[in-house]
Amino acid sequence: MDFLTTIIPEQLGFIATCVLVVASFFTSALTAAVGLGGGIALIAVMATLMPTSALVPVHGVVQIGSNGGRALVQLKHVDWLIVAWFTAGAIFGAGIGGAIAVELPSAALRAGIGAFVLWVVWGRPPKFGKAQKRAMAAAGFASTFLSMFFGAAGPIGGAVLSTLGLTRHGFVANQAVTALVMHVFKIIAFGALGFAFAPWAGLILAMILSGFLGTLAGSKLLGKMNEATFKTGFKWVMTALALNLLWQAVRGLI
Repeated sequence: MDFLTTIIPEQLGFIATCVLVVASFFTSALTAAVGLGGGIALIAVMATLMPTSALVPVHGVVQIGSNGGRALVQLKHVDWLIVAWFTAGAIFGAGIGGAIAVELPSAALRAGIGAFVLWVVWGRPPKFGKAQKRAMAAAGFASTFLSMFFGAAGPIGGAVLSTLGLTRHGFVANQAVTALVMHVFKIIAFGALGFAFAPWAGLILAMILSGFLGTLAGSKLLGKMNEATFKTGFKWVMTALALNLLWQAVRGLI
């Protein structure tokens, strides 16, 4: 029981904690299988169970573990000039976004996450034409700024990366490292703004460990699934989660 009390935060019950740990496993498996989507899926699940004040900071630390593992595996494919430009923008995005995010009411944050998930799942990604690597500075600012509100904004950086003519390994590697940078600056910003990570440390560690196991299992469990069937199912599950968040936001305003 003492071990469980170190994992279960005071604000959550046993069942909610178990759901989050299991969700970390499956969303990491999702990211390992298709490259993107796990962070969005995890923030959607977390937003239905956690207090909004802890949602984005805790998600950021968990995602550092998830992206860090993929980054280490693909390290030799990283283009450090891309990372440097992205980092330059991320610094400003975290500073400005953090100052604003802490002022958002609970209903607004849930509505924003729900709308953002729907846009990522059903929207058309922006086109950047023949963007140069320095465009990653804008991507770093935009993705980190928005991640302060919505937790997962990796598709923004991914959209720019997709225009740079990278190989498949290069895309995965640079997506992992830039996402890692985004989340590192995000949690630094929240720490500077006074968020207390210690009460959530047990849950964070459990989610990182289950996420690592999910990464190992992802290619075997999800790689065998028909791609078209998987993507269709993923869209509808994410849509249901997003609509639930929007409904919670409406109830909070009534």
